[in-house]
Amino acid sequence: MSSPADLQPEDAKAPLIAARDLHTWFELRRWGFLRVGAVRAVDGVEFALAAGEAVAFVGESGCGKSSLARTLLGLHRPTRGEVRFAGRSLGDLEGRALKAYRAEVGYVQQDPYGALPPFLDVRRILAEPLIVHGVRDRAERERRIRAALEEVRLSPAEAYLGQFPHMLSGGQQQRVVIARALILAPRLLIADEPVSMLDASVRVEILELLRRIQRERGLTLAFITHDLSTVRHYAERIFVMYAGRVVESAPVDDLLDHPQHPYTQALLAAIADPDAANATRLREVPAGEPPSLLHPPAACRFHPRCPHFMAGLCDVEDPPDFEPRRDHRSACWLHR
Repeated sequence: MSSPADLQPEDAKAPLIAARDLHTWFELRRWGFLRVGAVRAVDGVEFALAAGEAVAFVGESGCGKSSLARTLLGLHRPTRGEVRFAGRSLGDLEGRALKAYRAEVGYVQQDPYGALPPFLDVRRILAEPLIVHGVRDRAERERRIRAALEEVRLSPAEAYLGQFPHMLSGGQQQRVVIARALILAPRLLIADEPVSMLDASVRVEILELLRRIQRERGLTLAFITHDLSTVRHYAERIFVMYAGRVVESAPVDDLLDHPQHPYTQALLAAIADPDAANATRLREVPAGEPPSLLHPPAACRFHPRCPHFMAGLCDVEDPPDFEPRRDHRSACWLHR
């Protein structure tokens, strides 16, 4: 079996996972051979996540969140820059070390039904990663499978082992997906929009389940989401993404109570308010659509939609990360 010892950090104080100048571009070709450009899905992202930390990467559809998640999972190779896990660059991992990394990172997909093989029952679905990573003893596999089901509150486990995905509700399917992501005891869990396909009544249960497991296991948890209305309840820090870049990052309460970047302010303004007296808040959202990642705007990516646009600056020079508040970073010329 692959050994996590292959990925022990070189420095005990180093972050569990960090990205430096990370770019993930996808070459676009016409008729299979004519190169027309590159989609800049992730374009210069930097962050560091500590062991046991829960964070959220937030932004509207097409901002690069899911491409970032797949790069962290090792499904996409960075075009430039690097991702370091436990002190080692993912680009250096091959063979046994790469297999060990895949055991260290769990993945919870957005669509639970699409994530589960319809022709396998729950027992086989959960046994698959154990078999791949060398757990040959059937009794040990069975013990781990039952423990995983109990941990995600599919109890008694015996009632679910022979079930196929179509026989389960959406919430039960997502619990199986979570159990599969946890069964190899990873140190990092990436959840890509884990509740967006579920009924509202089930979403809170799944979020609370993930947060409880994260705390009990000491996992580093990275949520990918477009929903700022719920992140206060499960994240400690937020990274706001726009057009392939992180434009603002801060502890969750500080960012939600004191947003600094105009784009973050727009996201918060777009949250539906049940109070009819505040319905006009929806009209505060800037006009326009997210930019094309094939031909993104020059300099600040948000400037074509920004209500504070300053000609000759925002469209000419990329803003650096300013720190308008302690531990609160915003890439906006308003803070110069």
